[in-house]
Amino acid sequence: MRASHILPAGAWDAGREIDSVLLDYDRRFRRRILLTTEAGREVLLDLPQAVRLRHGDGISLDDGGIVRVAARPEPLLDIHAHDDGDLVRIAWHLGNRHLPVQILGEHLRIRADHVIEEMVELLGGHVEHVQAPFDPEAGAYAGGHHHHHDDDDDGHAHGHRHG
Repeated sequence: MRASHILPAGAWDAGREIDSVLLDYDRRFRRRILLTTEAGREVLLDLPQAVRLRHGDGISLDDGGIVRVAARPEPLLDIHAHDDGDLVRIAWHLGNRHLPVQILGEHLRIRADHVIEEMVELLGGHVEHVQAPFDPEAGAYAGGHHHHHDDDDDGHAHGHRHG
């Protein structure tokens, strides 16, 4: 099976779903990859440019079927703070380190990292270890629902110059 188009979550007919694929965060940013569905079928994803696949997106197969993208649970940290000011300060430090962050109401979620966990606690936050799907913010330069990657040498988008 081959697919060359992604349908955003909520924008496709669930009646066309034939299977699903379970992917962790790292495997959900792709242009071309051979995926194995939950039923063991192989799907060649072949897109014109790399996109961030989000939980609930549909991989539209050339034959008309759709394979649902499901975010695989992975080790994460839920970050809480006693007040909004502390949480904002923690968010700033996470962003300053260019870490992917998922914003979930009154707490933040990041990938498990003991060094960052210690930093959060020093900043007045507290951390809960969880196993959950990770679906972070796309970022300021993402251009909408799906993240489009510029093929620069350091992974930064638009306007960042190092040297």
